[in-house]
Amino acid sequence: MEQIILVHVTGSDKPGITADLADVLAEFGVDILDVGQVVIHDFLTLGILIRLPRNSRPVLKDLLFKAHELGVTMKLHPLEEAKYESWVSAADRPRYIITLLARSISSRQLSAITDIIRENGLNIDTIHRLSGRVPLNKAEAAPSRACVEFTVRGTPKDIAAIRAKFLDISPEIGADIAFQEDNIFRRNRRLVCFDMDSTLIQAEVIDELAKEAGVGDKVAAITESAMRGELDFKQSLRKRLSLLEGLPESVMQGVADRLPMTEGAERLIANLKRVGYKIAILSGGFTYFGEILKKRLGIDYVYANQLEIRDGKLTGKALGDIVDAEKKAELLQALADREGISLQQVIAVGDGANDLPMLNLAGLGIAFHAKPKVKKGARQAISTLGLDSILYLIGVHDREAE
Repeated sequence: MEQIILVHVTGSDKPGITADLADVLAEFGVDILDVGQVVIHDFLTLGILIRLPRNSRPVLKDLLFKAHELGVTMKLHPLEEAKYESWVSAADRPRYIITLLARSISSRQLSAITDIIRENGLNIDTIHRLSGRVPLNKAEAAPSRACVEFTVRGTPKDIAAIRAKFLDISPEIGADIAFQEDNIFRRNRRLVCFDMDSTLIQAEVIDELAKEAGVGDKVAAITESAMRGELDFKQSLRKRLSLLEGLPESVMQGVADRLPMTEGAERLIANLKRVGYKIAILSGGFTYFGEILKKRLGIDYVYANQLEIRDGKLTGKALGDIVDAEKKAELLQALADREGISLQQVIAVGDGANDLPMLNLAGLGIAFHAKPKVKKGARQAISTLGLDSILYLIGVHDREAE
């Protein structure tokens, strides 16, 4: 009678261990049903699920001898056929990716996340670190970001409730937690659409212009109300623009020169461009500043509001249609069609209430350092790290990024 056995190997890692054990199995023509290996800090854990012929003693004897020779520990676990078949049938259960983002990883974070995984009947298949190694010597430059990715399997009762729970605990544990379906689209995004103000740049341009016009407090109050979703965006924009009437056009270059880039923006875009992503700005801000970023970062598309200028001064009005929440979603759809891709291959990033429609239309929508209302309305949120942490959400390891 055939036997199914899990060969479990542990010990100090060195080149050739897996090869030497595989050679023994190959000599006897053993069938491999599954194999998995992980090395953590030079400690090896290797599992090989094998199907043996009736006379299996010579195979197992040679395997154990080879393990002894290699200086590793080997345990053999016979598996009942029914249990194996149950394992095979579970292969079609949905898979999800849970991504932990923080400045550093703590045991409290790990405990909180795995408790929620357990409570929802999900099983962890793999856990691995995407961020770089952490030096013990604090004199060395420590990484400014950390990420651990969990692959889990199961059928959760309420995905929205899981996301809500992760969002609730995020401030308590000082981390962001993303929950995504593990499918082909996650590994094949092709277009990223960014809001501009308070997303790509750490400022609201209209507030900066208002300071130059001496109406900073008035405009900032309207901006805050609009970002919280308390005012209609078109009405609030027109109201704010009217306060800028008469501002010299020459002021805009000075404002542009002092706008700070958001942490990680340049690193993120450089790496996405390197692998063929298209980058778009879909902004309720202004084309003047979007075009400057386009030249600086190599952005492909810019859609924003165009300020009307006459005789070298702002008129307090915008030309053409205003880019509001609905327009952003419309533009995102149009760009996906233009690029010939599915909406599931689109990433959208924004911080305001007027970004929610495009965040929820994209396959991966991220509320970035956003207000609570926006974070709750989006499927994913990042509040602890910079924009380059988005690389982790698409599975990029630090060693792969420039």
